[in-house]
Amino acid sequence: MHDSIAIPACFSSGERQADDPATVARSGQSVFMSVYRTKLAGECRLITVTWCKNLLLHGLSVAVEGPDGDEHYRCKVELKPWYFWRKQGSKHITVDGRAVDIFWDLKAAKFNGETEPRSDYYVAIVCEEEVVLLLGDLKKDAFRKTGCRPSLIEPTLVSRKEHVFGKKKFSTRVKFQEKEPLHDISVECNNNINCDSNLGGFDPELEIRVDGKRAVHVRHLHWKFRGNEFINISKTRVEVYWDVHDWLFGSGPRHGLFIFKPVAVTSSSASKSTPSSPESSSAKLAEFCSHDPSSAENDDDNAAGLSSGFCLFLYAWKVE
Repeated sequence: MHDSIAIPACFSSGERQADDPATVARSGQSVFMSVYRTKLAGECRLITVTWCKNLLLHGLSVAVEGPDGDEHYRCKVELKPWYFWRKQGSKHITVDGRAVDIFWDLKAAKFNGETEPRSDYYVAIVCEEEVVLLLGDLKKDAFRKTGCRPSLIEPTLVSRKEHVFGKKKFSTRVKFQEKEPLHDISVECNNNINCDSNLGGFDPELEIRVDGKRAVHVRHLHWKFRGNEFINISKTRVEVYWDVHDWLFGSGPRHGLFIFKPVAVTSSSASKSTPSSPESSSAKLAEFCSHDPSSAENDDDNAAGLSSGFCLFLYAWKVE
């Protein structure tokens, strides 16, 4: 019997996408979605890899962009603990009349309590005897299993969306340059007590830390619930946006949104900026929330050696 409670968000049917906030809030499941651009079936396409997790199982979904940007081709893998054979295998789909094979080996994958595996796994997408996308650290095993050569075109990670749940602190890991190590990013909201505050004595503050060091500190969050700042992460200039309006003024399941976007260093971003007002940041947030990976080419970013148009979207869901 199929247990509907155990279905990860990336297996949800209907028109809503797996990362749709309403779907995530209803399911209460962590979702990590990465979008790559590469050449497949004769065209430059977007490939979306989604990992989902709930209390009972993990889920993996691979979607290939179809004609006119539609996601017409999708492969789903359900990883229930008692379905050991599902942790290694392959599936076949057809994209514009051309065969595409998806191979995975997750039988020894180490998740370490996370939604996305950390090590000892691979997911490979093969088309026309080329591995067009390869994830994980078991690359030799993947090439041996598929019997195919690597693609001449290197895939580009253009965006990443993460939905994480917590009470106070929310964490993720990301790299903004291919040759850089992964950076630990944490977001924490503190409800400080201020006797001079006219908001019931509470004066919340927001801290964003990178590799344990405080990079953004926002005081009087009730008045600065939206904003943006430039920070430096290693040698990369990153613009950080936040919108925690629903944390402070919403009810029921609610999330704060944090966006991290590498930018080319210009005179306007050469020095650390001060937080902007909620009104001036709303337009910026709207711009990046409508981020279109298919049109993410940016000459300035390419000149700076950045992932073209890359954005990290972190949806932090508060659990009371």
